[in-house]
Amino acid sequence: MPQMVWSTRPDGFHDYYNARWYEFTGVPAGSTDGEAWNGMFHPDDQERAWAHWRHSLSTGAPYEIEYRLRHRSGEYRWTLGRALPVRNDVGAIVRWIGTCTDIDDAKKAAEQNELLNRELSHRIKNIFAVISGLIGISSRSDPSVRPYAKSLQDRIAALGRAHEFARPHSETSRPILGASTLQGLLTEIFRPYPAFDAGSIRVSGDDVPIDDRGATPMALLFHELATNAAKYGALSSEAGRVDVTLTLSGGSIGMVWQEAGGPEIEREPERLGFGTRLAQLSVEQQLGGRFDRIWERDGLRVEVSVLAERLHREDRSGS
Repeated sequence: MPQMVWSTRPDGFHDYYNARWYEFTGVPAGSTDGEAWNGMFHPDDQERAWAHWRHSLSTGAPYEIEYRLRHRSGEYRWTLGRALPVRNDVGAIVRWIGTCTDIDDAKKAAEQNELLNRELSHRIKNIFAVISGLIGISSRSDPSVRPYAKSLQDRIAALGRAHEFARPHSETSRPILGASTLQGLLTEIFRPYPAFDAGSIRVSGDDVPIDDRGATPMALLFHELATNAAKYGALSSEAGRVDVTLTLSGGSIGMVWQEAGGPEIEREPERLGFGTRLAQLSVEQQLGGRFDRIWERDGLRVEVSVLAERLHREDRSGS
């Protein structure tokens, strides 16, 4: 078989390696028996490999780790090490069987892809910055359009944050918030608003994966809601608050935006602003979802429902 195969006694003493191990490492037969195998790892990986192996020996848990293994050429190549215990009829471990798989080429390809992703993301962010700058320069010659220009720049900034959050990431470049989920995206969108740090915007409920497919319309929607609430709604008052509740049911994710504590609403507005119409179109046409506004006296209530699968291209919940 193509993998390096090894076996140990119940206490972890290595007493067998197949021919592939010796072919890869180039060491004499029997020279890595016992505990000498750890010396084949890169010095920076030895302590970590030992810790994982001791944990498996003490608990019986499967052993799985990536480390750099010294090749017969003298270079260190990334390797995936795995092992499972063999148990007798009463459940006692009688042997460990393990494999080592050379993943160096795949590891280097992944690193190259990460570099390309970073470069592409950098260029996309530059495009957002150029567009925002062009809007600012163009508005200087006509003061009457400056408020609209500022609003448009804010929308572009929200899209930029959504892009950075939902783009493909490695473990090192991934946002501090963790995996790309709807709650994580909302946190990123609300973060620039003082009301968020003050605890006046709260997000709760279920969570679902999201990527660039759903991030753009969701960013537009909740940016517009937060901006309007800060200008005219609940967040324009010190006592105002907004609760965003997410509910996953039957494959659909329901989102409720509920304002309270702000100026009382006497009647529904006669016309909708451009941003609100844009957000509604994003939900209904781009995601095929439902968008409803309820103008309650104590504050605006917005109910949105979309199929959870529309927010991402593939199920990454287990990745």
